[in-house]
Amino acid sequence: MIAIVLAATLAPTIDTAQQSGIPRWLAVILVYLGLLILLTGVGLLIGPTVVEQIQRLWGKLPGYLDVLESLAQEMVMRFGLTEPETLNQISQLFDTQALVAWAFRSSQQLLVRSYGVTRGILGGVFSLILALLFSGYMLSGSEELIKGIVSLFPYPWNERLAAQVKPVSQRMGSYIQGRLLVSGILAVAISMGLIFLGISEFALSLGVIAGVTNLIPFFGPVLGAIPALIVAIAKGGWVFLWVLLLFVIIQNVETYVLDPLLVGANVKVHPLYQLLAVLGGAWVLGIIGALIVPPWVAGASVVLENLYLQPKMLAEQQAAAIASLSEDKI
Repeated sequence: MIAIVLAATLAPTIDTAQQSGIPRWLAVILVYLGLLILLTGVGLLIGPTVVEQIQRLWGKLPGYLDVLESLAQEMVMRFGLTEPETLNQISQLFDTQALVAWAFRSSQQLLVRSYGVTRGILGGVFSLILALLFSGYMLSGSEELIKGIVSLFPYPWNERLAAQVKPVSQRMGSYIQGRLLVSGILAVAISMGLIFLGISEFALSLGVIAGVTNLIPFFGPVLGAIPALIVAIAKGGWVFLWVLLLFVIIQNVETYVLDPLLVGANVKVHPLYQLLAVLGGAWVLGIIGALIVPPWVAGASVVLENLYLQPKMLAEQQAAAIASLSEDKI
């Protein structure tokens, strides 16, 4: 599944290079080398700063939680709830060890599902390497591979299925490229916004966290906003409201501008089905499933549309036309 998603992501770029006169095998090598150089460059450019900021943020987390606990207790006492049990429950809610234990258990469950198929981290790394190699093979010898697979089906389904490969690849690739581009724009915008609001100490790391989590539709933006809001509350004053407003504005820009332009126009899948794809993928395969299942749903929608919905609509129109002609003759 991962290999097909990777191949679909890179296929449009390789097709463009091939149309420019570059042999397909050479285009595959150049695209993979370019991707490797790009990832290495970005990692060397911002990686050390992001890691250092995350480490400092983790070290200051207990202090931030203490501030949140004090604010929560003060707010509760304003409503006259001064019972020791209530205050004790609030203390437990913001207990650092309890929160870390809960986060560890939750992330462990997601990682277990993510690595359950590959049986551990080493198996996951090995599977990722295999996925890269297999995706490269699929891209370089796609025509022969497709012919071999569709030849297993009888005529005319072999030709119909072969005709769906390119539109499926285009929709899956466009979806993934769109989400990557939108997440990158959001990461940059959030980092710059946090610097402007006075949280430059963790701006880059919080922007990267928000951008990475934004790759997960629906739930990712909420998860990415939580660390920044915790830091903003601890800063005090109006910072929390300004940071909250920043995330609200950016998410609205994503929802109503960026997603329709860069993702929505290519997906053509109802948001409910995308939500179910995220939930189902996370339940079965963990974090990896939440990332790779939605592109599969986008690709499957092409097959459903071209092989069932459009023929069904055409047949209904033909039946209606025949019925109308029969009524005119009568």
